[in-house]
Amino acid sequence: MQRRRQRGLARRGGRPAAPFGTARVRGRSMLPTLQEGDLLLVRNGAAPRPADLVVARFADGTVAVKRAVERRRTRTGDEGWWLLSDNPEEGVDSRHRGVVADDRVLAVVRLRVWPMPRLGRRLRAR
Repeated sequence: MQRRRQRGLARRGGRPAAPFGTARVRGRSMLPTLQEGDLLLVRNGAAPRPADLVVARFADGTVAVKRAVERRRTRTGDEGWWLLSDNPEEGVDSRHRGVVADDRVLAVVRLRVWPMPRLGRRLRAR
């Protein structure tokens, strides 16, 4: 399924999606950058850059926060992202599920809202 964009907004069900939303971190796969329970402000439909944190849907339907590492081709030859956990001992990422197609990268994390705001380079790879 291909997502359509209009004026920077992802379209869902025929109507534009809200440009911003929130996501809650579950699990330990993004330690030390993010901890379980962190609340994130995300930009829906934004184009990620290498080192950005993103919300993505893997082929099995799992939605997760991961780090966009680099551009790669999917098995079908489409453009996509290689997504990794900051904590390689925990969680599932592209090492297990492969490249995530562009249309399955749902949002880019802009900042951590709770428990203490943190944005910009502090969310980038250390």
